Amino acid sequence: MRIKVINPNTTLEMTEGIGDAARSVARAGTEIIDVSPEFGPTSIESYYDEYVAACGVLDEVRKGEEEDIDAYVIACYGDPGLHAAREMTEKPVIGIAEASFYTAAMLAARFSVVSVVPRIRTMLEELVHSYGMQNKCIAIRTTPLYVLDIEKDPVSSFAKLQDEVRRSVKEDDAEAVCLGCAGFAKFAQDLEDELGVPVLDGVVCATKQAEVLVELGKKTSKLKTYRPPEKKRFDGMFSHFSTDGSADKKQAAAE
Repeated sequence: MRIKVINPNTTLEMTEGIGDAARSVARAGTEIIDVSPEFGPTSIESYYDEYVAACGVLDEVRKGEEEDIDAYVIACYGDPGLHAAREMTEKPVIGIAEASFYTAAMLAARFSVVSVVPRIRTMLEELVHSYGMQNKCIAIRTTPLYVLDIEKDPVSSFAKLQDEVRRSVKEDDAEAVCLGCAGFAKFAQDLEDELGVPVLDGVVCATKQAEVLVELGKKTSKLKTYRPPEKKRFDGMFSHFSTDGSADKKQAAAE
């Protein structure tokens, strides 16, 4: 089984850590292909970042369809490009926020999300509602951390994350905590050991869910919503996203 884990930002140190987290729970025989797009932001902390990054995610899915990939994981907590990616492939595509929410809902009656900078709170609230988790997710907390701070100073980053996770369990009465950034993966087990409640990293949740879906032989429904995009030409810098075959013809002519 080959699972392509896509870090939508271009910071390769973070991609390596995400890949390590996925491999730590993958079964023997599961190959984790951890990648970053060739273009996009170095970190994702706004709508602007997320929408630009989604194009890189789709490009990696496009490549993956020629790489014998069995499932995809989108390893950013905004799940950028998730629905569009599901249109591009029949293989399972799992977002790490989606995976952690559903896992938390199976383990606890109420859970919280602890993430990075305060500006993304509204983005997370929208995500919670889009997945139907507004009655389960009882709090969203943020930290002063920017995404790249986690790699630059993991000790200080852990302390700031730890403070908010502790407060969420004590003050919000959260019975499980979702860590709202792929870069937090390495902190999950230490926090769970300390607090005695499930602390969920979306990367490992998504990796295991992807494995299960592949083993069950399940594929993305193509009945209506996620059927392939309508055939059309894309122009300019997006020409390689064309769905009418024009990009292939152009490349063949060039060769």
